[in-house]
Parts: sequence; structure tokens; C-alpha cells
Amino acid sequence: MDFLRPASWEEALAAKAEHPTAVPIAGGTDVMVEINFDHRRPEYLMDLNRVGELAEWEVGEETVRLGASVPYTRIMDHLRAELPGLALAAHTVASPQIRNRGGVGGNLGTASPAGDAHPALLAAGAEVEAVSVRGTRMIPVDAFYTGVKRNALAPDELIRAVHVRKADGPQQFAKVGTRNAMVIAVCAFGLALHPGTRTVRTGIGSAAPTPVRATAAEEFLNAALEEGGFWDNGKVVTPSVAKRFAQLCSAACNPIDDVRGTASYRRHAIGVLARRTLTWTWESYRTAERKGGVA
Repeated sequence: MDFLRPASWEEALAAKAEHPTAVPIAGGTDVMVEINFDHRRPEYLMDLNRVGELAEWEVGEETVRLGASVPYTRIMDHLRAELPGLALAAHTVASPQIRNRGGVGGNLGTASPAGDAHPALLAAGAEVEAVSVRGTRMIPVDAFYTGVKRNALAPDELIRAVHVRKADGPQQFAKVGTRNAMVIAVCAFGLALHPGTRTVRTGIGSAAPTPVRATAAEEFLNAALEEGGFWDNGKVVTPSVAKRFAQLCSAACNPIDDVRGTASYRRHAIGVLARRTLTWTWESYRTAERKGGVA
């Protein structure tokens, strides 16, 4: 196994063009596990830790541009207001040591359906900045996951950043695991309210071959909230609406049985998480509306 260590972004792109099979490593929280268990033996490893710009972020008017190697700890400490759902997801990642090293770019590159960042990125609405010597592509996160641990990157592309819409309403993230830390998700759910467009977005993790949105559930809830005037009157979402939303979220799953949980449990749990996160986010929205502000 050869080790590549580019000193700049331009060098990294050139190295990736010359060695398309090179596996990028920054935090190494996924890659090193696979190597240590001999599940993966790449011909080249490309260390990106000297590329400083990958650890930087920028808050714009509508989006946050998050460098691929920004550690989860930085998201929790500095971007909680702009990216609340992702900050909540970051809290559930492994241990403090791993949160200090791992970043969203690694989660996306691995594209595991159980990656903690994926539901929050889907719910918030994100784009992946994929770059090669040929140019730059912006890939909607909905189209980024193409299969189990497969993504839409071309062989010569690297993830430079993730562009995430700033929260204009409450967001939530919930995860089921077999213990409280250092655990791969049995299933996970992200929910974001977008009052500006009067829409809701979801994200489901570890309950299908890829991270997915519950689009039918979103469409149902969008219609129910609009028809009931809920965005304007600030009333509590009715139990029948919450129940149907949860059922549709469960129906969006296509899980498997494995050592962490059964398919039937995952479907059930996603429904429970959907109902709970809807209750939490809507109560936050109602509270903010009563105070005349934004949650």
C-alpha cells in the first residue's frame, strides 16, 4: 500500500487524477477500521490532513459551506444555530476523540446507510461539492447515494465541501442504538421545518440500502399543514396527522435484519422517531411564533 501526502488542494486533485483508486483519508474513522479488519486493502491511501482549506467553513446568507474535514466538534461548538439538525447528529457520533477527528466529508465518502450525518443533510437540504482536475460539480444530496456504501463521485473526484441550507425553522435528529455511545445506528431520523417555503423535509438512516427521504410522508404533511392553516394558526398538529405521517415514514423504509436489529423493529422505530421529532419541532415552531420570532 502506497501513501500519498499532497500539500495542497491542487496536488490532491492531481494525485487523484493520476491514481483514481486512491482512497482519501482525513479523520480515518471509517477507513482505518476497514483496513484494520482487512475488509479493504487499497493500492493507495491519500492523506488530506495537510490541505488546510478542507477544515474551514463559511457562513453565507442562505447556506453554510462546510469543508469536508471540518470535525464534528466544530459543528457542535460553532454552527449549532445555523445547522441545528447536523449539530444534534454530531453529538451522537462515536466518542469525543472521534468527533474531534471525523467529519461530514468522510461520512459522505463512505456512504454507509448508517452514517449519522446523512439524515440531517437530507432533511436540511444539502449539496456536495465534488471536484476533479476537470472541474467542479454540485451534487444534490438526494442524488449522492447510489447504493450500499456507493456514491455518485467519479473515480477522479474528491469532496471539497458540503453546502447546507441554513435553518429557517426548527430541526431535530433522533437515533436508536444498542447503547448511548460508540454505537452504529440501528436506525436514525432527521426532520427539518422550513417555514419560509412552508415545507418539511425528512431523512432516514440505517433503514434502507441508502439514506433516504420519506417523500410521501413529506407530501402528506405539507398538504395537511397547509390545508389546516397550521403554519398561520400555530395550533398543535392533530394526533391523526402525526400518526399518518409516522406510518408513511415507516413505509419509506426498506430495512434488513442484522445483528443490531430486525427489519420490523426498524420500521416500527422510524415511525416512533418520526412522530416524536414532529412533535418536538412543531412545538418549537409554535413557541417561536408566539414570541414573534423564528425557532
